[in-house]
Amino acid sequence: MVSDDMDALFQALAHADRRRILDLVKSMPGCSVNDVTKYFQTSRIAVLKHLQVLERARLLVTRKEGRVRELYFNAAPIQLVYDRWTTEFSSFWAGTVTELKYVTEALEAKKKQKAEP
Repeated sequence: MVSDDMDALFQALAHADRRRILDLVKSMPGCSVNDVTKYFQTSRIAVLKHLQVLERARLLVTRKEGRVRELYFNAAPIQLVYDRWTTEFSSFWAGTVTELKYVTEALEAKKKQKAEP
């Protein structure tokens, strides 16, 4: 993921209304712009601007069906950010927990060995 793409993603997620739009679109795949605007007291133009920001960040995918614009949530950019910062930590902690498991099992085995006459 290019730095500009990541900046656009964080900018898009920084606004509460845009996060709410994502929640709505995620819960209603294929909904129209009109469907989304019903949930906001702001103007249709304001909602359209939020939609543009979300599209630039690639969080929304749109498809034109006649005169209706269908909206779909795209989780891939969020997954890329997650992978970027968690993968190395996940492997570190998985290795550490595995090592702790082996050490604990070895100590238990020693205790059992000492307890046997």
